[in-house]
Amino acid sequence: MLSTDVGAAPAHSKAIVLSDVTKLYKGKAAVSHLSFSIAQGSVTALLGGNGAGKTTTIGMIMGLILPTAGTVRVLGVDMAVDRHAVLGRMNFESPYVDMPHRLTVRQNLTIFAKLYGVARVKNRVAELAEDLALGDFLDRPSGQLSAGQKTRVALAKALINEPELLLLDEPTASLDPDTADWIRARLETYRRRLGATILLASHNMAEVERLCDRVIFMNAGSVVADDTPQALLARFGRDDLEDVFLDVIRGQAARSVPKESVR
Repeated sequence: MLSTDVGAAPAHSKAIVLSDVTKLYKGKAAVSHLSFSIAQGSVTALLGGNGAGKTTTIGMIMGLILPTAGTVRVLGVDMAVDRHAVLGRMNFESPYVDMPHRLTVRQNLTIFAKLYGVARVKNRVAELAEDLALGDFLDRPSGQLSAGQKTRVALAKALINEPELLLLDEPTASLDPDTADWIRARLETYRRRLGATILLASHNMAEVERLCDRVIFMNAGSVVADDTPQALLARFGRDDLEDVFLDVIRGQAARSVPKESVR
């Protein structure tokens, strides 16, 4: 679990605030009366089974989906009103989102750097290539990369603008254990250095236990459990978070949680 560092923002500051958020699709609620806030400089896992509402929630935090009701504020900005004011201060990583296959890794990273208005683009790409060991395939077409190499490039893209808020979807997917551990260490270093906020979606519960100081479990569009990893293990009487995850998606979590979770 990450500890609060000198470089982190004050714990009372909120990077993300969802207030009574509902999202309907054809009259059916994907998310219902969802309220929680996430402190700046923290690392939080957003977990749940298929259909729990995670993807919709992350989409609203990114400003890609507008809520039917309620308010989503990111870095102090209402995402339904002025999301462009903060898009350059955040980024998203998923190994399942491909970059243009014909462009080289260097070309792809250069384009994203320019889109984000990064200064000294060549230097920034070189820094990431060194930090994430991309040198051997920096000039290879992205379509010719292995799954593990694509994951590292996706992370480089997500860090290109040194975001204050980093949204991660399975950040170590397709990586061998040693490389995955190496990536996690770099995420920890990045968070400590910049005081960045990280919101993580992962099915690797060992990864969640290592990286996160808070876990939010969703089921059927609502929060059903929200606490530190250690407190959740104690609450469910389990030895690891994977068993807690199974309890949650099988409906064994307590249904009464505070309407608003503020950390």
